[in-house]
Amino acid sequence: MDKFYHSVRLDEELCMGCINCIKRCPTQAIRVRNGKAQINSKFCIDCGECIRVCPHHAKHATYDKLEVLKQYEYTVALPPPSLYSQFNNLDDVNIVLNALLMMGFDDVFEVSAAAELVSEATREYLSENPDKLPAISTACPSVVRLIRVRFPNLIPNLLPLNPPVEVAAILAAQKAMEKTGLDRDKIGIIFISPCPSKVTYVKSPLGTEHSEVDKVLAIKDLYPRLLSCMKAVGEDPPEIGTSGKIGVSWGRSGGEASGLFTEDYLAADGIENVIRVLEDMEDQKFTNLKFVELNACNGGCVGGVLTVENPYVAEVKLKRLRKYMPVARSHMHAGAEELVKWTNEVQYEPVFNLGETMMESFARLNQVERLLKKFPGLDCGSCGAPTCKALAEDIVRGEAVESDCVYFLRDNVHKLSEEVSRLAADIVEGDSDSYEKFKVMSKYIQRISDEMTQLDRKDGRNRNDGKGID
Repeated sequence: MDKFYHSVRLDEELCMGCINCIKRCPTQAIRVRNGKAQINSKFCIDCGECIRVCPHHAKHATYDKLEVLKQYEYTVALPPPSLYSQFNNLDDVNIVLNALLMMGFDDVFEVSAAAELVSEATREYLSENPDKLPAISTACPSVVRLIRVRFPNLIPNLLPLNPPVEVAAILAAQKAMEKTGLDRDKIGIIFISPCPSKVTYVKSPLGTEHSEVDKVLAIKDLYPRLLSCMKAVGEDPPEIGTSGKIGVSWGRSGGEASGLFTEDYLAADGIENVIRVLEDMEDQKFTNLKFVELNACNGGCVGGVLTVENPYVAEVKLKRLRKYMPVARSHMHAGAEELVKWTNEVQYEPVFNLGETMMESFARLNQVERLLKKFPGLDCGSCGAPTCKALAEDIVRGEAVESDCVYFLRDNVHKLSEEVSRLAADIVEGDSDSYEKFKVMSKYIQRISDEMTQLDRKDGRNRNDGKGID
């Protein structure tokens, strides 16, 4: 599988070439070229921020449809704790779990139950590995991918444990095969995802060679049908839930850390806040921390772009739901420890390097610095890159030209106009060489004028979006 597989995609027909996405992308993975956005697959971490901010709905996540249930003889749903937070006045998770069975699933396995196993394994890891602290949670795939491409010094701090969804998939598959006697390929393990990041994880996992999750559905797709099934379940459903407070709490920011029974932790949510924390960690600004929980989405998984409820309202619902739950209902058993651990290490991917060697990178960095002196430093985005520095790096990589900068182009046009005026004066005085230069210069001016017209049109469109220059 391609290590740069992505579930976040662009619909060029809907893209209007505005710069909302390039300004909000945390890894500067998006450019606007020829009036359309382009996503650099090496830079993208599938956080879904571009989906959230695109006013034209040109970004979307790819995932499976409910019809995939027909592809298997036996299907198991993996509901995440964030799913429970989408419904009003829910006081019993068994209503949701039984509704999933009514929808057509043959069995359910709570991701929150697997989360309790991961919490238990994390507590053990923290006590046995004091030299590798603080440990950084690996539950959010976008955060792991961000560290892989941008913060290589923090890779040793990654918690080498599978995320709860993977542990749940492994246990669910084992249970289904024992129960039915079917071969693994006839059983469908289907995760209900709150975000595109976890869709990408299934296709291209980190920390393991292959994911046991077969298909991924979106919460927002299942929500209407699931809601109607919940009404049919009734008020006293059969009890099939197997998780408690610790597992359900994983759906919100700080929930994972709260299950470690320590106060020496830091929890941050929202991709911009996550980057700030990672930068501070790289600068060794934190001391006496044992654990760092980071979630790319605001509020944690409840804020994923594939959910339907406001993340802050969803967080309150989740807190209320867990109020009368037992602390935990799932515990480690023989053999479970090996299921939780990573089998592959995460490798650094130097995608942001300007050259293939250190010498080449330094040389190109000097080129970037020289280019930056030519640019205005406004970071207006009119060139299609998020910042002047990003444009300079694109130029050095051969992916852009200096004239993409509106201000640089305008300055050149003014200088050329002055040169043409001088040549015209020489022609009047009878200088034949100046006449030949004048013809060449006139053609060049015309070409620059055409480019200026296109840039002015784009500039005006960006102003209308509230992101252009005045």
